[in-house]
Amino acid sequence: MPDIDRARAWLLTVDGAPQSYVDLDDPTHLEFEYARRLAHVLDCVAGPGEPLDVLHLGGGALTLPRYVAATRPGSRQDVVEADRGLLALVAERLPLAEGCGITVHADDARHALETAPAGTRDVVVADVFGGSRVPAHLTSLEYATAAERVLRPGGCYLANLADGAPFTFLRSQLATFGAVFAHVALIAEPSVLRGRRFGNAVLVASHTEPPLEELVRRTAADPFPARVEYGAGLERFAAGAVPVRDAVAVASPEPPGGTFSIG
Repeated sequence: MPDIDRARAWLLTVDGAPQSYVDLDDPTHLEFEYARRLAHVLDCVAGPGEPLDVLHLGGGALTLPRYVAATRPGSRQDVVEADRGLLALVAERLPLAEGCGITVHADDARHALETAPAGTRDVVVADVFGGSRVPAHLTSLEYATAAERVLRPGGCYLANLADGAPFTFLRSQLATFGAVFAHVALIAEPSVLRGRRFGNAVLVASHTEPPLEELVRRTAADPFPARVEYGAGLERFAAGAVPVRDAVAVASPEPPGGTFSIG
């Protein structure tokens, strides 16, 4: 769907739910709140303009890969998307610029992660939804271990998740990734964290402490302000949750009707 306010901007919907937004003339314009929060982390993980090696699990309209290519020229990015029909549509209607350093692969995210070379990525970004739910096989301890294996020392794992009170899924993800990585943080709108509504939350996991001061500043100053939870506050939020293994992993909860719909 075209954006009538921006000449070459498009909204991609899947099964009626907004999935991606892309402005072909300005790939640094990020319309969705969660995409802006992922971008804030990507802006902070290395010096300004420094190229990154990024593995994106979930492609959509390639919003974040385009953003990284624009803000960090020379980056090497691989995008994994299981929906071949979606890949064909995006390639036809929203083509990538030549020489952008982005390579797209049709594959399952878990399979691609487990077969990727170890220690080769600065960042892994997971934004995978089957319909409106994160698939179960991308929520387990085994999956988190596979993500950690692919990262270089000091690398960072980012995931777009969705949940609402009582946060059974989100708390289990904090416990799962906290069992693999030394540091875990969460970025979300305050009303979501208070349980007032269902919404997105960005999980940040690494073996080095995240750039908290810069992240707090950027997320608080954003047109869609968010809060960064880390340390004791996050431990209280996740208290009692345990890591989830493949045998008992479940998909994220179904959003309440109309949560991510348009119109």
